[in-house]
Amino acid sequence: MNFNGTPMQIKSMNKKRVLQWIQENSPTSRAEIAAKISISKPTVSLLVDELIGEKWVYEKGIGESSSQGGRRPIHLYFNEKAAYVIGTDIGGTKVKTVISDLGGNIVQSSSFSTNQFLKAGLLKQISKEVHSMLDECQIPLKQVLGMGAGVPGITLTSSGVVLEAPSLNWVRYPFLAEAEKYFPFPVHVDNDVNVAALGEQWLGNAKNKQNVLFIAVGTGIGSGIIINNQLYRGHANAAGEMGYMVTDKTDMKKDFKPIFHRYGYLESVAGGKSIGKKLTEIIQQKPDHPLYSQAHQSELSGEMAFALAKKGDQSAVSVIEEATQQLAYGIINAASLLNPEIIILGGGVLKSSDYILPRLRNIVNHYLPSSVELKVSRLGDHAGVLGAVSLFLREHESIIKFS
Repeated sequence: MNFNGTPMQIKSMNKKRVLQWIQENSPTSRAEIAAKISISKPTVSLLVDELIGEKWVYEKGIGESSSQGGRRPIHLYFNEKAAYVIGTDIGGTKVKTVISDLGGNIVQSSSFSTNQFLKAGLLKQISKEVHSMLDECQIPLKQVLGMGAGVPGITLTSSGVVLEAPSLNWVRYPFLAEAEKYFPFPVHVDNDVNVAALGEQWLGNAKNKQNVLFIAVGTGIGSGIIINNQLYRGHANAAGEMGYMVTDKTDMKKDFKPIFHRYGYLESVAGGKSIGKKLTEIIQQKPDHPLYSQAHQSELSGEMAFALAKKGDQSAVSVIEEATQQLAYGIINAASLLNPEIIILGGGVLKSSDYILPRLRNIVNHYLPSSVELKVSRLGDHAGVLGAVSLFLREHESIIKFS
């Protein structure tokens, strides 16, 4: 590999390459590194010694004798505990924050209600939680590389401004400028679904996949798109707004009203809130239904709709079948355009994946020109926070570089 630069620049680049190899191929040896990344053995040995001294790498014993009688080389391992990263997932209902090591192992976590601290300042409260967790784990600040954050809105990642996050009442909120007041380390921020997509690619069901579509189905519907191992954010950082897809032109010609102000069509017919709302309206017209009185007192939840459907309630079954079809059409449209290796489904609605996933697969595979893997998020509720950790490790320029 040719690289023109000063001796110090060349050394720095080679050091990163050696560390990345160890990180991705532990256990490994000095000889193997030299052979695989084409750096001389003496240079590799010097760089490894430095990495060991800086605690990024550690050695583990001498292996057993080989069949030829010689000793096997000392094995080198990436030290996942060399540093830590904070990951925070800021949702409309809850803010969850974790301390993670470099291998994505959560060592401490905390959460609080969004509404409780929205006016007082979410970042201020996150800072308090972070310092409390660090103290509890006895992790010094100097061991924290930085923090990644996912927010439920369109985010300009370069400037760190959240253009709009309706559930937080944020409009052109200067996230990174505010974060600098509370955190003594670097911070990176992105849309929460983009962040969850990174989490699934790093540690979940999209691991080792280069082209990924992550779809979050909750009250709203959004997606994170990874193309050739890079997040695709779009011209105005608004790529992946699947909730705005139109999957029924006939319905749109009627007096269509979104489930919430400025919500899109698909999330208004297939999101969790819309499922509960539609079921409530149907049961309100059925005096003999066991939940008739309850439906008139308060709106039923999407979760309740799935519970009833699993018991064979025909009203619930019909509502969920319709929502599933609409969601499937949205998936077909997106998959036809993007041709991902895998589609990961997350969000509250997918907590009932045992009911909805087989139906989705049947429709999607019937209409797609080529089949695609359709899986539920492996990380579940941790997708957001671990994705935030992954965001930081990918975006922040340091000796550690995850891609």
